[in-house]
Amino acid sequence: MNQFDWDQSFLVDFDKQTGRSKTASTTKRYLSNMKTVFADQEAAERILASEDPLIYEFYELGCPERAGDLLFGTTIIYPGKVGAEYFMTKGHFHTVLETAEVYYTLSGQGYMVMENPEGETREEPLTEGAALYVPRRFAHRTVNTGTEPLVLFFAFAADAGHDYGTIEEKGFHKMILDQGGKSIITDNPNW
Repeated sequence: MNQFDWDQSFLVDFDKQTGRSKTASTTKRYLSNMKTVFADQEAAERILASEDPLIYEFYELGCPERAGDLLFGTTIIYPGKVGAEYFMTKGHFHTVLETAEVYYTLSGQGYMVMENPEGETREEPLTEGAALYVPRRFAHRTVNTGTEPLVLFFAFAADAGHDYGTIEEKGFHKMILDQGGKSIITDNPNW
């Protein structure tokens, strides 16, 4: 028997409102881990001069990275902004580029920013109770445009891997900004 045969418990109890789990491992990303991801570097440095806010965290089961298994968990993106740019995840391609992913919004609101290697972009709203399919070959980033935590459930092939480096170079072609209290989609000046 391997470690993921049915004789073991695979129940992961995620709290619907907070997205937290007692049994899944957690990874936390603070502004100091992500300051180069935001377009307004001066605003990031001003914030870091007095605090290092938690931007997002995610919980996952820790499934082996092998074909045929699913990796799943929750992501929590906290409300806030760096300059006019909302708090967001780092964003990534999957190392196995042909991997799709599914997200289900448990609470909060925001956007999923997506693009493929050819530069095709999609920005889809995230609303409570709605599922979103991220197609194969699309990098993706979640953005919290609300005043409450954005909590998402996700699932994808466990052997997909993550490529954060490609996005870290220039970011996505599109950005979600606050303009006078409204969310707008705009071009990223780095492109």
